[in-house]
Amino acid sequence: MLYYYCKERESATNLEVAEVVEVQDDQSVVSHTSNDSNLQKKMMKKEEKKKGGWTNAIILLANQGLATLAFFGVGVNLVLFLTRVMGQGNAEAANNVSKWTGTVYMFSLVGAFLSDSYWGRYLTCTIFQVIFVIGVGLLSFVSWFFLIKPRGCGDGNLVCNPTSSLGVAIFYLSVYLVAFGYGGHQPTLATFGADQLDDDQNSKAAFFSYFYFALNVGALFSNTILVYFEDKGLWTEGFLVSLGSAIVALVAFLAPTKQYRYVKPCGNPLPRVAQVFVATARKWSVVRPGSPQDLYEVEGPESAIKGSRKIFHSSKFVFLDRAAVITENDRNETRSNAWRLCSVTQVEEAKCVMKLLPIWLCTIIYSVIFTQMASLFVEQGDVMDAFIGKFHIPAASMSVFDIFSVFLSTGLYRHVIFPYVRPTELMRMGIGLIIGIMSMVAAGLTEIQRLKRIVPGQKESELSILWQIPQYVLVGASEVFMYVGQLEFFNGQAPDGLKNLGSSLCMASMALGNYVSSLMVNIVMAITKRGEHSPGWIPENLNEGHMDRFYFLIAALAAIDFRCFFIGRRLSLLLFRNSSAC
Repeated sequence: MLYYYCKERESATNLEVAEVVEVQDDQSVVSHTSNDSNLQKKMMKKEEKKKGGWTNAIILLANQGLATLAFFGVGVNLVLFLTRVMGQGNAEAANNVSKWTGTVYMFSLVGAFLSDSYWGRYLTCTIFQVIFVIGVGLLSFVSWFFLIKPRGCGDGNLVCNPTSSLGVAIFYLSVYLVAFGYGGHQPTLATFGADQLDDDQNSKAAFFSYFYFALNVGALFSNTILVYFEDKGLWTEGFLVSLGSAIVALVAFLAPTKQYRYVKPCGNPLPRVAQVFVATARKWSVVRPGSPQDLYEVEGPESAIKGSRKIFHSSKFVFLDRAAVITENDRNETRSNAWRLCSVTQVEEAKCVMKLLPIWLCTIIYSVIFTQMASLFVEQGDVMDAFIGKFHIPAASMSVFDIFSVFLSTGLYRHVIFPYVRPTELMRMGIGLIIGIMSMVAAGLTEIQRLKRIVPGQKESELSILWQIPQYVLVGASEVFMYVGQLEFFNGQAPDGLKNLGSSLCMASMALGNYVSSLMVNIVMAITKRGEHSPGWIPENLNEGHMDRFYFLIAALAAIDFRCFFIGRRLSLLLFRNSSAC
């Protein structure tokens, strides 16, 4: 928008148009020039430019770390809470965690929609963080008064009393409020942080890397200290620490309110995209003009979409150009019908969505890999030898190796690889998918060794839990390439009016990955369970199952997905080449 404004100022430097305004008492006449109005706008833009900066971005990174600490204090050990406290089986608990995690990321679409359409990024982050605090507070309350009975139960030895219907209802209400609050503000917070920086691609790329780094810093504390106490049966105390962290995160976010740089919401993006397809269908028989100059676009330097710059016409998906063709019916109408006639900018928004879809669809299977860390990896570790001497390692704490891998991989990439080799976002995503396949192979090989060292009559295998380190390390390395690449790609390619939606596509792929994982578990169990003699791949007693085959199945599907991603990457390069649309 600033570019078009400056161009307008440049063409109007020597032109003054006097506007005469009559005052009510007819005693004075005041002359105002259009230049004065433009100068005022320019000064306001300069004033806005002074706000933001890396100081505010760092505060938002701290907010991300604290909120993530609170979230993972709830989520990382949730599968064991469901089995030990709520009395659920392995497959049921894994499915419930997958559905809950999927809901977390699906709510990111809701947050992005409200941010882009109505509330703006700041208000969206504020409201959803308040909901997040309420959810963690309610979870602390219900665990204290309803679920952890007797005190200290759920440690793997002391069995908890059967839960009441009221306790179960409040529990699910609280955890889904946590999902709603955390998921709703995550993609918006990332975009809001990028807003604080000037339009420098390197600065924004660095911010997205640090954003993911901050996420893992918060998770590190949760996956070590909090998980250790929760594993000892101190669930309520762990949830209270998460509550304190969520409150501090909210206060830190609100503190520099007057210093933030704000971007106005651009209106509801979904109807705008839908209008393009409806208008195209209604004008399918209309002949497209030979020149893009004959297509409809609003006059002036700014687009009709609030807060969005104009987008130039591109030669991709030209069948959608019919939505911008001006017909006789459009000329005869006294008021423009957005469901019949769309501007070029609006059409190009729809084209950008079409261009992003092939890559986005190929990221869903990777998210199936990622979600195993919060479900089956933990259940696998829970039936392994978790003692080093007399020290017991909680199964969920093994995810610290994922976090350390993220730290190491981020540092290596930013300071060793990036200065010399700068792979594109799509190349990084492909590398992440390959490493993710390797992590599933490693998990399957570990499970084979675990099954070979089963002790008859015991729950735990003699195989050390440290054998899980490779699979966690590989998942962590894959995250850096896949998810940071996704954030940069979707945020960079999305137009102004769809920035939050672009960022939330990363979260949405994680949501669908969790739902697909849950569906796969159900299908696999339905096919492989054959009574007592064949309890299925993921039974109540994992020593009787074959979870290794499930890991290898995911690896095989991911290998097929990589081939599809390779094709999608080539298609994406063709679509975005020589295109100024997004």
